[in-house]
Amino acid sequence: MNRLKEFFWLCAGVNKSILQNCPSESSKYVGIGATIFFTGIFAALAGGYALFTIFDSYLAAAFFGIIWGLMIFNLDRFIVSSMRKNDEPRQEWLSALPRIVLAIIISIVIAKPLELKIFEKEVEAEISLMIQEDLAAQEQTVKQRFSDTRTRLNKELLALKDEIDNKAKKRDELRKIAQEEADGTGGSKQRNAGPIYQIKKADADRVEQELEAIVATNGAQIAAKENTLAQIEAQEKSTLSELKESQLTGLASRIEALDRLTTKSSAIWAAHWFIMLLFLAVETAPVFVKLISQRGPYDFVLKKEEYGFEAAYYEDLAKVNSIIKKRSARLTQDEIDYVRNRLQLSLEKT
Repeated sequence: MNRLKEFFWLCAGVNKSILQNCPSESSKYVGIGATIFFTGIFAALAGGYALFTIFDSYLAAAFFGIIWGLMIFNLDRFIVSSMRKNDEPRQEWLSALPRIVLAIIISIVIAKPLELKIFEKEVEAEISLMIQEDLAAQEQTVKQRFSDTRTRLNKELLALKDEIDNKAKKRDELRKIAQEEADGTGGSKQRNAGPIYQIKKADADRVEQELEAIVATNGAQIAAKENTLAQIEAQEKSTLSELKESQLTGLASRIEALDRLTTKSSAIWAAHWFIMLLFLAVETAPVFVKLISQRGPYDFVLKKEEYGFEAAYYEDLAKVNSIIKKRSARLTQDEIDYVRNRLQLSLEKT
């Protein structure tokens, strides 16, 4: 039990020899140290999971996760151990503000990978949906690429076929008029194959020749354009068959999926914030415990120890300054004597 207590003291970054003389402070620093220790554990788990999604290796994830957890543990330990209680709440809060901001950032970094693990099934389902959406977008892009050419060719084909159909309708109409003139059901109403019939038949024959010429000309163009369309269809099918589903298995894809889920579902949105606030509370707990706690015996003794070192430093500094002043005064007197001797020698020579 004593070893566990001393271990948590070590986690809290306290001076063991001082704290042993302040038994009333023991429980407080055991709690602070335990909070820092478990925050490091959570950080290692979160970092390990996040790195597993990157490296897809248990060994690499475990190694870097432990490194990350130790770094967060050491940082939290430094933050708490460097705070001092001086009975000046305003100054203490101002000095702790950067540490609180840093603790908030750390809590967000720790919470996000664990959120991904907690909502793993929902995230996987959302990633599957994202993959299908991405595949559909790729298909739409491919179809759009061939759409303009296909639309243009279809319009040209329609125009060529319409030209043939219109000419065929004109021919059929002229043939009908000539036939009605021949059997007396139309035109002059005289049943004979007279000169009027011959004129109308000639018109029909002329349009028939024009139709044959158009069919010959447009037919070749229609065949070429239909062949081009077939090639486009084959190329489009080939391109679509080569499309592959996106491999959205990285950390960024999972974070994006979680963000989409929080937007879609109010329950997941609430759970997301509850988890974030939980880790925020855990991460900032050591700092706030140190801030709101009363100045205890440990703080007084620690202040005394630190002040002793500070006083000794200034005392040594004063001694050094005194020695330097004496040396400077002695050097000045020596210089005066030297100048005096030089003047005396000069006067003797004169």
